[in-house]
Amino acid sequence: MRRVLRICLYLCMASLSAEAKSELYDCTKIFEERKQELILELERIDEQEQALNALKEATEELLKKKEAKLSQKEQTLSVQEAELKAREEEVSKMLQKNEETLKELKEQKMNKVSQTYAKMKAASAAEVLSKLDVEEASAILTTLKPTTMAKIFGKMEAKKASEITQFMTKAEK
Repeated sequence: MRRVLRICLYLCMASLSAEAKSELYDCTKIFEERKQELILELERIDEQEQALNALKEATEELLKKKEAKLSQKEQTLSVQEAELKAREEEVSKMLQKNEETLKELKEQKMNKVSQTYAKMKAASAAEVLSKLDVEEASAILTTLKPTTMAKIFGKMEAKKASEITQFMTKAEK
């Protein structure tokens, strides 16, 4: 009886073993299929990574070129700015020199005019100055000596002498 039991047990185990082998075969087959899917997915990811790296390199190269152009333009602008500042200083110096020269010329002209009026008779000078506007007359009179100015005022109409005197006192303030 033991023998029969052993044979039954052996047959049961053999049938269980065949079922387990079948299930094991199915699992292996599933794992192999899944393995192939994962390999394909990894290849696709690798291709995308390569494309992304190529795009990144191209973008970095383009950025470097643009930065180089920008740097070059900044240098050009800096040089132009320095040139403009130099020109501006030069023009400013020339303008100042011209203003000084003009001032000197005006002073020389005024000195000649005042010398002319100083040499004139007081009555003639008063007549001519009365016909000028107040500003011009006062400018000429202020360059003369006080005694000469007094003689000219003495020969001038009182109203005109008063206007010129008022203008001269306002200009001094």
